[in-house]
Amino acid sequence: MTCRSRKVMTAATRLGPSIAVAVCMLALLSANGRTESAASRATALDQSLTVEIGRFVASDQAAPTPTCQVLFVGSSSIVKWNSLANDMAPMPVINRGFGGSHIAHVNRWFDQIVAPYRPRAIVFYAGDNDIDAGIPADRVIADFDTFMSLKGQALGTTPVYFISVKPSKARFVELALQAEVNEAVKARAADRADLIFIDVAAPMLENGKPRDLFVADGLHMTPQGYSIWTRAVREALLPNTGAEERSCRQANKG
Repeated sequence: MTCRSRKVMTAATRLGPSIAVAVCMLALLSANGRTESAASRATALDQSLTVEIGRFVASDQAAPTPTCQVLFVGSSSIVKWNSLANDMAPMPVINRGFGGSHIAHVNRWFDQIVAPYRPRAIVFYAGDNDIDAGIPADRVIADFDTFMSLKGQALGTTPVYFISVKPSKARFVELALQAEVNEAVKARAADRADLIFIDVAAPMLENGKPRDLFVADGLHMTPQGYSIWTRAVREALLPNTGAEERSCRQANKG
């Protein structure tokens, strides 16, 4: 809201000049405060994520990761998947989740946490935090399109398995926006051989509301929630993983 907005101009007309000026100043201060607060949060997140990426790079330099594993990348739902290696066995996995991240962050650090691993497949989960941060659905979708473009340039036809943005108790009001992103990615998957859509949203809902699958914050999942994810991801990966490994090893010979 600014002093030129219809609501504030109406207030000026009704309340008189001196009060109208005060209303304008309060509106401007409120808007500026929200902008500065959002900018401060974004800066703090960038700084935190930069540290996490630095740890990944240092770890890879100390002990290089073998090629042709299944790469899991994305936000905190990947970070907190503590049973991932056991859940995906015998498929070898790399966990490169970094908490609080958006799709744009994965893109920014693509050359550090995606391309170097030369994976047989990529399992992708992000978009949840983007929507919660107020990023419009069409921008979230465009950011994912950018990821797919980066992937194509660096890794060719390596398949991407997109885990649908999950419904949660903490972010239930965002369900419609989450569904918009999910439907857009699902539509793209129907037209691309290198993109597979994994629906975890439907089994996480009951009568249209999130099931009791979350820890106290209402956002991150309990083992029961990860059990749903494990079943859905394994069902998608297992039929293809042998062929994907062979294709990956052929591409990375020498």
